[in-house]
Amino acid sequence: MRLLRLLACCVGLSVLAACQNSDLDEPPALLGNFALGLNIAVADNVEMVPISRPTTPEAWEAAMTKAVDDRFGRYVGSKLYNIGISIDAYALAPPGVPVVLKPKSILVITANIWDDAAQKKLNPEGKQFTIFEKMSPETVIGSGLTQSKEKQMEILSYNAVKRVEEWLLENPEWFGLPPLPKTTPAPAPAK
Repeated sequence: MRLLRLLACCVGLSVLAACQNSDLDEPPALLGNFALGLNIAVADNVEMVPISRPTTPEAWEAAMTKAVDDRFGRYVGSKLYNIGISIDAYALAPPGVPVVLKPKSILVITANIWDDAAQKKLNPEGKQFTIFEKMSPETVIGSGLTQSKEKQMEILSYNAVKRVEEWLLENPEWFGLPPLPKTTPAPAPAK
């Protein structure tokens, strides 16, 4: 019976480990003529949730700048686009009591994108994202127990920038690609 439990635990942890894999070694998604211009991260007005581990605005700016460089520096299009990200709020999970209290880390950002040559902002208003840490073997018992705050910031920044990339992919016309087809809602079922 013990062996069966151990095997089930190992299989579960393997599945969870697959959830946190990085996709940065894969070719980048299709973003037309996109090439990264300016990479601006600001955390001047960042708010920390009271239960969080403290960190500095400079540490957030460095983590976010690195994540943007890692993800968007892979694109080799013919036109420069500038990305600006404001780090608005965060909670870095502190060590807690496993099973009873497993605090999760969270990050709130606002993203903007500009056409560098036209000096024009492409999104009328900043796009806000709320990013939660994903489930992994390191977060099962609470990331505050298993990860440093630097690692938590790295993971949250990676997840945030991946979400920004998904947002850009939802707006292909910004990058010289045809717009996505409009979807019509399915008709309501007859009663």
